[in-house]
Amino acid sequence: MRSLIEMNSMLSAADLAAIVVTLKLATITTIILLLVGLPIAWWLANTRVRAKPLVEAIVALPLVLPPTVLGFYLLLAFAPDSPVGQLWQYLGGEQLAFSFSALVIGSVIYSLPFAVQPLQASFEQLPKSLLEAAATMGANGRDQFFSIILPLSRRGIIGAASLGFAHTVGEFGVILMIGGNIPGETQVLSIALYDRVETLQYSSAHWMAGGLIVFSLLLLGFIYRFNKTASLYPAGRVRS
Repeated sequence: MRSLIEMNSMLSAADLAAIVVTLKLATITTIILLLVGLPIAWWLANTRVRAKPLVEAIVALPLVLPPTVLGFYLLLAFAPDSPVGQLWQYLGGEQLAFSFSALVIGSVIYSLPFAVQPLQASFEQLPKSLLEAAATMGANGRDQFFSIILPLSRRGIIGAASLGFAHTVGEFGVILMIGGNIPGETQVLSIALYDRVETLQYSSAHWMAGGLIVFSLLLLGFIYRFNKTASLYPAGRVRS
């Protein structure tokens, strides 16, 4: 209880707003990552086209590309005088660069490999004989997806969602380039932490950094624990 009171006194209203923006961004990004990543991962796991390595390289590019490079080109693409920026402003009536929408788009692109790769690995391990047997019994693609593919791929799905969420929470370079540092709108926790260090507010920075460390450890512990449980009790196996 005392620690909570001390933490509340160390964190300002702007800090709490940064936490809210971070959680909102991570949640929305994770949902979009799953919606976009599932079909991409399924295609990569099953296609035999010659361009597959190129597509895999493009998806994985954010893993090795410096965040500032990606952020720079996204900033150019989101600028008000660019075709994308002009179209966005025409459709939505607001500027794309330095907006929360820009953070979402940039986060989805930057975290895409953290969602696609676990899903692809999970799909590649699916026994094709089950899908073939389901097809011979009259199950269409939708039935196979919800009755077989999703249950057997739950480890990959949860891993992709967890890694995508955590990676979004820890983003800095891309977010700063395309979103700036607008309190309550585009200022996320990592940027708020950087601000506190820049202004020598080390007490507040300690709380933020410590919270991120605890969050990361808990999330990783959950992922490892879930993977261990899933390996002991795979889908379709009855616990005795």
